[in-house]
Amino acid sequence: MSLELHPDRLFPADPTVRDMARELYDSVSTLPIISPHGHVPPQWIADDVAFEDPTSLLITPDHYITRLLHASGVDLADLGVRTHLDADAARRAFRLLCEHWPVFRGTPMRYWFESQLVEVFGAYLEPSATSADALYDRISSWIEAPTSRPRALMQQFGIEFLATTDDPCDDLAHHARIAGDESFTPRVVPTFRPDVYLEPARSTWVPAVDRLAEVSGIDTGDYAGWVAAMEDRRAYFREHGAVSTDHSHRDLGTQRLPAAEAETLYAEARAGRISVTDGDRLRRHMVDEMARMATEDGLTMTLHPAVHRNHHGPTLERFGADVGADIPIGVEVTQALAPLLGRYGTHPNLTLVVFTIDETVYSRELAPLAGFYPALRIGVPWWFIDAPDAIRRFRAAVSETAGFTRTSGFIDDTRAFLSIPARHDMSRRLDCAHLAELVAQHRLGLDEAAETARYLVVDQPRQVFGI
Repeated sequence: MSLELHPDRLFPADPTVRDMARELYDSVSTLPIISPHGHVPPQWIADDVAFEDPTSLLITPDHYITRLLHASGVDLADLGVRTHLDADAARRAFRLLCEHWPVFRGTPMRYWFESQLVEVFGAYLEPSATSADALYDRISSWIEAPTSRPRALMQQFGIEFLATTDDPCDDLAHHARIAGDESFTPRVVPTFRPDVYLEPARSTWVPAVDRLAEVSGIDTGDYAGWVAAMEDRRAYFREHGAVSTDHSHRDLGTQRLPAAEAETLYAEARAGRISVTDGDRLRRHMVDEMARMATEDGLTMTLHPAVHRNHHGPTLERFGADVGADIPIGVEVTQALAPLLGRYGTHPNLTLVVFTIDETVYSRELAPLAGFYPALRIGVPWWFIDAPDAIRRFRAAVSETAGFTRTSGFIDDTRAFLSIPARHDMSRRLDCAHLAELVAQHRLGLDEAAETARYLVVDQPRQVFGI
């Protein structure tokens, strides 16, 4: 079956509103892509790595796709997850996707994938058991072209800014090489992601903190040393272009401990004796410490809590973390952030962006908080809710209380490099559709809507992340 992308996809059904949405979209469709949070490996860009095959390019790194195929009975190993596939196995994996294509009906993954097929590869075949090999061969031929390398694609896609996600002990050599190449104009920067260093009750914490001492040259034997080492690495990241830090923990707690108690719990953690409860207490104190550091070095602080990581034990044991087995849980915001916001919520040098997968807190907690605290921004829908209806619900839930200026700008949060333009295009279409509805209801003028559309696409993310 032939695959076509309708030019009015995601726009309102009412023809008058649709015309306005189209006009607004046309005004922003070719603006550059600002991507302040994602998971593209910097080595791909530093080395301009040639993609290997359609499966490792489109399926294996995209846990949105692999998790739904897994739910449909496909073994993750057969999709290349933590397993290298030879040429025949890679082709079989692509066939598995095409054979299971109906399971993606109604999902954003279908939207992104079809956009890539048509707009990137020029492939106008709907995935199916009968079209799988033809699509695979088409994409394979595309991969072989010099214009299909990451650097050329960033230019073609109009990606002006791209942030990766990096361990605080990373030497950032790939970033240094990218920044040192004056012939490459897009900006690629690291993001400071210290989660493992802020979870004292985990078995990985002591080795991580030992490594932190080794890299920073600062003794982390006591809490003061840990603080100094973290400040040192944040400064190193800033020197290499970082604009933000990224944090994901089970809750949003930020209760600060008395200095003596923090020192005592830190010593317990170093000795491997800290309880889970006390580990959480020290972690919340450390998160607050990160906010204090942000007021001093100016790095935007992003929090995205409330995910049960690695929900399925056997999958974790077999494949490791980050393969699609993370499941959202509920989160409380107002009380949890009260300590941090009480100290820093009006600080002129703090920008705090809070994301959530718990939609119930948008209008009840996040929008009212962001409507008062100058430091706080609401992170746009991401991960499980970066989908058309969820994005529409987000705008309706927060705009009436916090307006448009208190949000973050779109975050694509992707490991699937070629889906970046499709994800940003979806966001632009949906925001323009929402703005057109407001114009149709005489709540905004068309000129105001056009100004807001541009603001959401480029001006807001530059402002929020200090780009």
